[in-house]
Formats: sequence, structure tokens, C-alpha cells
Amino acid sequence: MAELNLKQIIDRLNAEFTGETRKLVFWYDDKAEFAEDMETVELQNAKIYHLQPDNQFYTKYFLERVDKITNYLIYAPFPKPDVRDNHLEDTMLYSRRFFADRASLLSVDLGIEEKYKPVIEKHIKFFANKERTQRFYDLEIENFNEENILVGLLSAVCKARTCSFEEVVRIVLTDGELVDNAFLQEFEKYDLLSAFWQLCEQHFGYTDTKPSLERLLVTLFVTYTGRYVQAELPAAWKSFVSYKSGNIIAFLDSLMNSVLYRDKYDALSAHVAKGLNVLSAFAGMRVDDLVECDTFLAVDQVLVKWLIGRLVSEDIGAIVNGFTIPELCEKRAKMHFGRKTGKTYQMLSSAYSMVKEADYHAADGLKPIIDRYLAADYNMDQQYRKFYYYYDQLESTESFESLRELVENIYTNEYLACLLPAWNAGIQQDAAFSAIPLQREFYNANLRYTKERTVVIISDAMRYEVGQELFARMQDDPKCTAKLSVQLSVLPSYTRLGMAALLPHKTLEMTDDFQVLVDGILCDNLAGRQQVLQSYNPDSVCVQFDDIKNLKVAELRDVLTKRQIIYVYHNQIDARGDKANTEDEVFHACEEAVQEIVDLIHRISVSGNTYHFIVTADHGFIYKRDKLTESDKISGKSAEKAFVNRRFIVSKAALEDDGIDHMSMGRVLGNEDSKVVSYPVSSNVFKVAGGGANYVHGGSSPQEMLVPVLEFKMERGHMETKNAEIALVSIVHKITNLITSMDFIQSDAVSDTVKAAKYRIFFLSEDNEKISNENSYVADSREENAQKRIFRMRFTFKNKKYDKDKQYYLVVYDEESGLEQWRQPVIMDIAFADDFGFGF
Repeated sequence: MAELNLKQIIDRLNAEFTGETRKLVFWYDDKAEFAEDMETVELQNAKIYHLQPDNQFYTKYFLERVDKITNYLIYAPFPKPDVRDNHLEDTMLYSRRFFADRASLLSVDLGIEEKYKPVIEKHIKFFANKERTQRFYDLEIENFNEENILVGLLSAVCKARTCSFEEVVRIVLTDGELVDNAFLQEFEKYDLLSAFWQLCEQHFGYTDTKPSLERLLVTLFVTYTGRYVQAELPAAWKSFVSYKSGNIIAFLDSLMNSVLYRDKYDALSAHVAKGLNVLSAFAGMRVDDLVECDTFLAVDQVLVKWLIGRLVSEDIGAIVNGFTIPELCEKRAKMHFGRKTGKTYQMLSSAYSMVKEADYHAADGLKPIIDRYLAADYNMDQQYRKFYYYYDQLESTESFESLRELVENIYTNEYLACLLPAWNAGIQQDAAFSAIPLQREFYNANLRYTKERTVVIISDAMRYEVGQELFARMQDDPKCTAKLSVQLSVLPSYTRLGMAALLPHKTLEMTDDFQVLVDGILCDNLAGRQQVLQSYNPDSVCVQFDDIKNLKVAELRDVLTKRQIIYVYHNQIDARGDKANTEDEVFHACEEAVQEIVDLIHRISVSGNTYHFIVTADHGFIYKRDKLTESDKISGKSAEKAFVNRRFIVSKAALEDDGIDHMSMGRVLGNEDSKVVSYPVSSNVFKVAGGGANYVHGGSSPQEMLVPVLEFKMERGHMETKNAEIALVSIVHKITNLITSMDFIQSDAVSDTVKAAKYRIFFLSEDNEKISNENSYVADSREENAQKRIFRMRFTFKNKKYDKDKQYYLVVYDEESGLEQWRQPVIMDIAFADDFGFGF
């Protein structure tokens, strides 16, 4: 902004006298800077009246009695007299004042009272730049006082978009360095640095003889920590604890819960943690005292180390501050650092499920084994899969190696080592092949008499526990009727034979050169399978999942139109597991397979006018992470021509050796085939050249032979989805304490039509000032029981005096959209002394 000159003043004076109404404008030129100029100045629509210190009374008479029509600029080359000595004071009440100095012009333009003009004058250097001045104007401050002016100046320096000291501190800490901070240097340039530190004391209770950002930051984090750690803080920290904890908690909460600034929060937290040696301090505390604290990642490091110790000791009954191990994992995964620790806690929760089932004992007899597997034991395979799914996503796994070894030992040496021999003893029983439906009866049992268009998705190697996860996902959809059953696969349980068994057939056979024929037709490719399927149902087709997943709606309908049965071949799991270089990715492939099938069913039901789906598999699999030792391998040498695989050997005669059992192919296929399939009775494998032995299938085990059959019937019509909502359990009208807990409820359980959502919850004044900490809640509960969807939030309010006659609100914002969901008016009735004297 350029220096004021006479022309600017005259232009501004002329602007004062526009319009038809008579106007009187008083200009007290305190230092008589323009006295000489005003002798010759002429205004367009007003006369100049020269006021003298001793002619006030006459002037009043002249303006109000002699000339009551003309516009006048009353120019006084001296300061305005005190009210008691000014005979024109009442005339000025219906007149205007003019100021020629920059501070005065700014004050008038912005509506700043004259008593605050010294604040502007003190920092007038700030307004020497037009862009900087405009930033101050853009803050649109409504009610000016000393504090608002100073905060506005600081905000403008920081290029903040609102006049907020919390935002100033946020920018200073997150956009600048702690040492040689560019913003503090700017504050000092415009004589604002002392104001910044005084505001830090007022808002956060931070005071220091030599204040620094480093110590301010430590004060913020230590004070926040002190509120949530139940133990006594280290002696060296206590000097940093502020009495303004409510304001600090609200500030840091807003920082850590912000999508924009949470990474900056993490960096600041790590900096303070390193300086205070937080990890060492927390390691000496009881874990019970740390459960509620979310200030530092070190809390989770201590808790995770403790959890590993409990699990490795197989102490599954451990309780931490009232939480069981899985409850603690779930709680911490949903807290701030859950973005970094969530996979760790999910892995630990799966490990807990494994350890809980240690000392496993199998049921006696095939049918009891199957019944227990379908009811409970499948969870061992599922949790083992989940354990490694999350384990493989960790950046460092060194500290979890002892736990991994325990999980591996329980799964391999206790669970599989006990279950598989019992299974293979049971499968030799005469009634074994009538205990549950057989895979080779699939078409007759599920499709032969169907009259509605049906999509059959055959997912290669989708074992029962993966199918159970798919079932649970689809069961959440209220527009889906879901059923889960099981069938016994063929043996050997491998792709060529399993895919053939799922086709309609009169005969199913394996030739002497080990080709698989269905009604005499070779069907080891899509064309052969479609030929067989269409011979039973001409209105059928076989397609690859990859060929239809990205089809446009019109193209998808072309595939489905006039078809009654559509076989879709999906190959996510086996494709990854069967390759030595990707077999360790098989559990990740299982997750992807479930999602792909869910997406395909929804897409076809919405866009393809098809509502009946059956999902099954050709076989399952066994996967163990540890590399096999020589003792895990069985010699598979045969004197005659044989079909040799890691988990089976088909030959003319049975292999007679320890750890091997066998069965006639005629029994498996329901024909007179005299060939024999031999297989390990445990999870061991035959010695076969080539790499890759952790992922195997083809043998006899529940994991390989219990194949899921899922039936889904979708309701017609577009599937509408909505976010899970939250509401107060009871209406709250009045807040009477600085720390208040409130109960909320997630209105609906998460399903395929009710999506999980994340909310920010806090309190606002009617002036949109945030007056409490900000809580974050993930509404992702799938509990059908409404009582189990109730949760409690604790709010800490700012240390300030509240006006009982003003309105305050509890507000809920959707974090993804940033939109307010609802607000609840409350009365703030908190007795608290006003300690907000600014003291400049």
C-alpha cells in the first residue's frame, strides 16, 4: 500500500460527500500535517469549515442554526478534545469522522474501534504490502478486539484462511521447521513474536523465559499424554504439563484426526517421542495404564511387545484394563495409529485364535470330523490364512518370528498332524462316500432341474474356509438369500479331475495315460467342457472369468441372453499358488478371489438380469509357510508307469510304505477302474522334481477335499447402499463438566447395503469455534444386536467461560465427504473462573 498523498485524501473526502443527504464530516489532524494544504483545497460537494480550539460553541451554532443545508468538512488542525471539553461531541454523534493516517484509515475501513487503533499503529509495518493487507481483509473478522487483531495479523502472515490461533500454531508446527522457523522470523519482522508467545500462554498454558517451538511442542504432547496415561508421568516430564489441557487435547485431536494433517502429526509425535525417549519411559509402565493413550506410536510398540509375550507364553486368558487380547487388538486397531498398526493387531488377533486351539484333538470317525470341521475347525485354516495375510504386509517381521514359529507349530504339528490321519482313517470306512454329497453328483443335485438362468462360478482351489468367508460377506446383503453347503471332492483332488466332476455326465473316467474323459470326451480345456455341458443343456455356455469381468453392460447381456446355465471359470488362487515364485502369495490371492466373486455377482445381478448363482470349486489346498524338510517328503518311486504328484500317485498298484494310504479309482469315480490312487495320510508330500512345495493339493485332507457349494439368490432391482449412521442413545440438553462422556449407537449393522463410515464428532459454539476435542469413530460393526453397537465417547472442553444464554452444538461430520451429518443443540452450564485476561 503506497504512502498517502493529498490527491488520495481529496478523492477520499469527495467520496464521503456523495448522495443527497446533508453530511458533516469532522477531521482532527492531530499534528496539523495538512493545515497548509487545506487552505487551498476545494471539494466537489462540500465546503471546508476551519475549526479553532476556541470557536467550538460558535461552530455548533453555525452548523445547527445558521447553515443547516450545506455539506461541511470541519477541519481541525489539532487533536480531538476530551469528551468533557468538547462542545461538539453531540454533533459528532450524527456526523462522521475522517482520518488521514494509514492506521486510522484501516481502522475506519475495517470497523475497528478507535481504542484498538494503537494495535494497528504498532504493527503498521505489516500493512506496507498490498497483498499482505488483502490477506488480513480476506479473513473477514467481524468483531475486532485486541486479541482478534493480533490473531488476524498472525493468520495473515501464515496465509491462513481463517482467523484462528489454533490454525496459526498448526501452520507454524506443520509447515515450518522447529529451528529457524520462517513463520517466527516473519512474526518478529512485524513485531508480532511476543504476541505469538503470549497467545500460546493464553490458549495452551505454555510459558517460558526463553520460549521455543520445541518446548511448546513437548508441552502439547506431554499434557495430552498426561490426560490419557493412567500412571504417573516421569519426573522430567512434569514441568511440561500445562493447566490448559482441554485446549491442548482439542488442538491435537483435530490435528491427528485430520486427513490433511495426520501424517504431519505422526512426524511431530515421532520427533517428541525421540527427544523424550518415550519408548523407554512407557516400557517401564504397566500396560493397563497405556491402553487409552494415543499420543505416540510407542504405546502400540509396548502393547504389541506385551501381546507377543502373552501369546508366545500361550496365556490366552490375559486381561488388559478390562480388555481380552482380541478386544484390545480391535480397540487399538481403530485408534489413530491404527493406520500403521492395524495389520499388526489383526495378525495378533488371528494368532490368538490359533493359540487358543493348541493341544488339538480330532473327532473320531469321518462324519463327526466333517461336522466339527464345518462348525468350528475350518476357522483354524482361516485364521492361519489371515495370520500370514497380514504378516506378509508388515515392513519388518523380526520381532514376530517367535510367534510365527508357534503358530506354524500349532498348525502343522498339532492341528494338521492330528486331523489328517484321523480323516484318512475315516475316509477308508465303507460309508465314507455317502457321508456328504459327492462332487461328481454336483450337476444332478444343483442344476439338472433348475428352471431359472443360473451362473455357476467355479473358483479354482477355493477351499471351504475361503467359501465360508464369501458366504459371510454375501449373507450381510439383505437382498441376497445365501446358503452354504459342502461336497466331497474327487481323489486325487486336482484341477483336471475336479473340473470334470462338476460337469453333467454319465461316465467319468481316467484313461491309462491319465487323461480325464467325460462321456468319452476329453475336457481339459474350455471347448471340451462346453461341448459336454451343451450336450445336456443346449442353452448353456462356458466362459473364463477374465473374459467377462470387464465387459460393458450390453456385451455382458449378450453373453447371458438366451442362456440357462453359464459356467464361469475363475482362477485366482490356483494360478498364484501353483507357481513356485508366487506360491507364498496364495493367501493374498484368496482375499482377492472373494472380492472378485462378490463384485461379479453384484454386477451380473444388477446389469445382467440374472439372480441365481452357485459358487463352488474343483478342489481345495494345503499351504504351510515353513519350507519342507527331507523328513516331510516321501519317496514316490513306482516300478511301473504312474501319474506322480506331490500329494498323490495314480498307478496300477498301490504303494505300500509307511505314511501312505490308497484307494481304488473305481470307488472314487463310481466305475470299474482298477487303478489306485496313493496319498500321504499326513500333510507330507512325495518327492517330486522342481520347486514349490508349500502350496499343494491333490491329496486326501479336509482342506483339499471339502469343497464349498454356495447358492445365492439375489432380489431383483438395483442395490441401494447407504452409510452406517450414528446417533445419541439419549438426548443431551446440558453439559455441566469440562470432561463429559456420551453414549452413541450405530443405527444399522454393516452389510452389503449398509457401508462402513468414519465420523468426526466434536462440539462447536454458535460462532463455529471448536470448543472440545475431536473424536473419530469408525461405524463398521456387523452386530445384529443393537445393544452391542453402542459405544461411548469422551469429550474434553476448552478451559473458558461459557455463556448459558448462547447456543452450542454437538456436531457429527462424515470424514469422507466432509459434510455435516447432524447437530444437537446443548447448553453449556460449566462453572469456571475466567482466566482469559490477555494482558498486553
